Amino acid sequence: MTVPHLTPAVEAPTVAAAVGALRHRGLRLSAARRVVLEALFAAGRPVTAEEIADGIGGRVPPSDLASVYRNLEVLERLGLVRHLHLGHGPSLFAPAGDHHELVACERCGASAAIAPRLATAMRAAVRAATGFEARFSHLPLPGLCPRCHASTSMTGGHHDVRTR
Repeated sequence: MTVPHLTPAVEAPTVAAAVGALRHRGLRLSAARRVVLEALFAAGRPVTAEEIADGIGGRVPPSDLASVYRNLEVLERLGLVRHLHLGHGPSLFAPAGDHHELVACERCGASAAIAPRLATAMRAAVRAATGFEARFSHLPLPGLCPRCHASTSMTGGHHDVRTR
């Protein structure tokens, strides 16, 4: 299991703010870093490095995959990017200031953001029961999406958990 970087998230709600934070830390803004940042903000959801390299459906120029990974690593270390895992699939990346916590279907890989009030209530319940401070930002809460749950219910509870 990988351990998330514990660098505090940098509040950078826009590409321009992320660029400013990068420069404030003494790093230059290469064209490759700009493309990665623009892709993360354009996507509007956590995305894979491969999606970034492919250009996020034409929203940014395609990039070299190795360069994308190198830049994601630097940006994560600086607190500008976070990565998370949904089931058995590849890592996903999002701007670090995106505080959405997620639930993820362990069968089909679908995901959904948890409403902030609900996430707060769930963390409070876990804290009250165990003393742990739960976070769902790196490893989302697993379960079955409504569609997979319905198909499991129709088959008498038998299901085939597929790996991605």
